[in-house]
Amino acid sequence: MAVPTGTFDAPFGRMLTAMVTPFTDGGAVDYEGAQRLAAYLVDEQRNDGLVVSGTTGESPTTSDDEKDRLLRAVVEAVGDRAAVVAGAGSNDTRHSVELARGAERAGAHGLLLVTPYYSKPPQEGIYRHFTAIADATALPVMLYDIPGRSGVPIQSDTLVRLARHERIVAVKDAKADLFAGSQVMAAADLVFYSGDDTLNLPWLSVGAAGCVSVVGHVVGAEIAAMIELYRSGDVSGALAVHRRLLPVISGIMTQAGGAIMAKAALTLVGRSAGPVRPPLAEATEEQVAQLREDLIAGGVKPSDGVVS
Repeated sequence: MAVPTGTFDAPFGRMLTAMVTPFTDGGAVDYEGAQRLAAYLVDEQRNDGLVVSGTTGESPTTSDDEKDRLLRAVVEAVGDRAAVVAGAGSNDTRHSVELARGAERAGAHGLLLVTPYYSKPPQEGIYRHFTAIADATALPVMLYDIPGRSGVPIQSDTLVRLARHERIVAVKDAKADLFAGSQVMAAADLVFYSGDDTLNLPWLSVGAAGCVSVVGHVVGAEIAAMIELYRSGDVSGALAVHRRLLPVISGIMTQAGGAIMAKAALTLVGRSAGPVRPPLAEATEEQVAQLREDLIAGGVKPSDGVVS
């Protein structure tokens, strides 16, 4: 399936949010809520792509069946006007292949594949893992390089080698090494996306196509505007947006896990996505109070109490 927002230099679009997975108060996946959230992110927050069942989507605690139903729900809601990228990574190559094939059947436009975690494989193992999954479907692949969670980085020479695969087209970078990323972009035909909201503008400055954001749940439209300003040559305008959003980024990304604070932020703006699943824990009253102040400081108006 063709990506509705893709271009050669931005194969999954430019502004993507790693979408939370809405749950009911009883802890079940709220599929209708996911459709409402996806539509809000695309239609109001100007996302041209969504990542479903990434870490922010609490993928470690959702079953394969829940992932499949969630993906199908989001594709049905927005798949005609936004790239829907399915998280299919795990630390088990065979399981990841199964998830990738399921995502293709469900209508995903692409795959997000995280570096295998916990087992800390060597670079050759990482290479074989990613190519095995890429070989299993016809979908374009975005690698997810986040050694803080996986324990192992994808080294630059491995990225260059992986870029030779016809379906491995992009990388979501969350290891904060702009120099290494610049070297890879200069050496290989691999599109970079910022995977760290604190560095969205710096990544654009060295050639990234866009970002996969967490704070995009509440300021996606502003980030989309920043990307457009930078790409049009208005660097000072982009910098002004970047600075205006600093309190929002701090409030969501530095207090607790992204899923926890993204859901808290959605609740504050009247778009509740329900609780988190264990082992995550809800934001504390103190964290929510600080988040409210940070949102206001960043120009985000909290809801009047009406939750949709």
